[in-house]
Amino acid sequence: MRTVTTWLRATWHWLTSMRTALVLLFMLALAAIPGALLPQRTVSASLVNDFIEANPTMGPIYDRLQLFNVFGSTWFIAIVTLLMISLVGCIIPRTMEHWRAYRATPARAPKFLHRMPLHAQGSVDKPLADVESDIARILSRWHTATYTPEQDRAGVLSISAEKGYTRELMNLLFHIGLVGMIIAFTAGRMVFYEGQVIVVTNSAAESAVPVEQSREFCNTSPANFDVFRAGPLFDGTGLTPFCFESHNFTADYLNNGQANGFASDISYTADVTADKQEWQDFTLRVNHPLRINGDRVYLQGHGFAPQVTVTWPDGESRTQMIQFRPTDVQNFLSSGVMRFDPPAGMYPDLGERRQNQLAVEGVFAPTAQWIGPNGDQLQSAFPAMTDPAMAVDIYVGDAGLDTGRPQNIFVLDQALIADGRLQKVDRVNLTPGEEVTIDGGITVRFDGAAEYANYQISRDPTQMWALATTIVMLGSLIGSVTIKRRRVWVRLAPEAGSTRVELAGLARTDRAGWGAEFDELADRILGRGTAEDEEDERDLGDLG
Repeated sequence: MRTVTTWLRATWHWLTSMRTALVLLFMLALAAIPGALLPQRTVSASLVNDFIEANPTMGPIYDRLQLFNVFGSTWFIAIVTLLMISLVGCIIPRTMEHWRAYRATPARAPKFLHRMPLHAQGSVDKPLADVESDIARILSRWHTATYTPEQDRAGVLSISAEKGYTRELMNLLFHIGLVGMIIAFTAGRMVFYEGQVIVVTNSAAESAVPVEQSREFCNTSPANFDVFRAGPLFDGTGLTPFCFESHNFTADYLNNGQANGFASDISYTADVTADKQEWQDFTLRVNHPLRINGDRVYLQGHGFAPQVTVTWPDGESRTQMIQFRPTDVQNFLSSGVMRFDPPAGMYPDLGERRQNQLAVEGVFAPTAQWIGPNGDQLQSAFPAMTDPAMAVDIYVGDAGLDTGRPQNIFVLDQALIADGRLQKVDRVNLTPGEEVTIDGGITVRFDGAAEYANYQISRDPTQMWALATTIVMLGSLIGSVTIKRRRVWVRLAPEAGSTRVELAGLARTDRAGWGAEFDELADRILGRGTAEDEEDERDLGDLG
């Protein structure tokens, strides 16, 4: 039993040592690197799936090591937990030790002051009592103690003074701020919510009536989001109610295609029952979000949504406008898929109708540039929509509709193509208004495209706590580096008509800057300063 107790005590001392805390901080920094280099499921599950498909050997290994969910992984949480225990175990005993040191009487002067790193001596033409009074005034902001000749090691009156206790206090506040910051961020991840919604803002279909797209969004249900994620303690019922309507999206580009600025004009209201005439106007910009009752609405990104109309031989048509995913972030070459169910009148049987579904997989360029030997390969020359075009592959067969299985809106299910259930019947390049007729008399027309904006709604009720603890941590770190812990000893011995004064100084920490301060202090005590210096009661060197 004694061996177990000894082992536990040794483990606790090791865990709560400052060296262990520094090692854990270093491990935490190393552990966060994969979270910055690899896609994370909490940010984009599709990017993770794409990474695993592109890396069939290492992808599954990374997945088993939880590298696609670093900040929620077991090993990352374990490091954070050990760091918290280590920091708290350091803070409590050091706080008690600092309190005892602060209340303790400054140590008596050593016997030989001239052996100290900083030393000065001289005579003052004043009685000892007056010199002692002047020293008390000069050292009024120091923690002082007076020792009688019987108590002093050299047998004369001596004064001990210490300053810089705030350095250790700042050190403790730094660790407290670090613990508070970790707690704030952890609590925030437990109760936060964040969602994204895509809104088509600028109608640009040229050859047909544009598909009506809602430009309103109401933060009343997680089902209203295109993508939604929340902390484990958020049940989805505590959304902050508000609505906004997107009026437009504008982008400014340099001549080389580099983005110079994004903006979106919206109207919003915190009262979901209010009339639209009472809504307020606001312009969203990058890093300039709208704040509503603790929620933040960001303008996160944008893209293009082509519109395609399919007309069957019986004259019935279907029109879709679907956002495409940018594959070239510089010039916004984008890709996506549209799936069409044929008219029930042409194929009354469900199985037959499923075998005659249509899929249009395409690449969209806002400013078309045709390259290749035959000039038929589509690229995008500029991110703004000045000369749009599409290159599409048209498939007929089972496109996966009406199966109840979710599908990726950006790519086709390759298993359907591999099994022969979905077959490509044509590949064609289209500009707005152009159409192509495939076997069976089905017409596919590219109507044009619209621009969409991606809005992100975020809420973290611990954000201000995280900011406050971070400020405390950084401010106290600056204080712990700049404040110096130092000691001064003064011995006073009466002489004929004057007082013999001997001083010594010792820095408890870094000596940088302390020599000049000691010299100034010695000049004032020995009467070598100016009258202005004698009247100046400013703090010498720091606030501690």
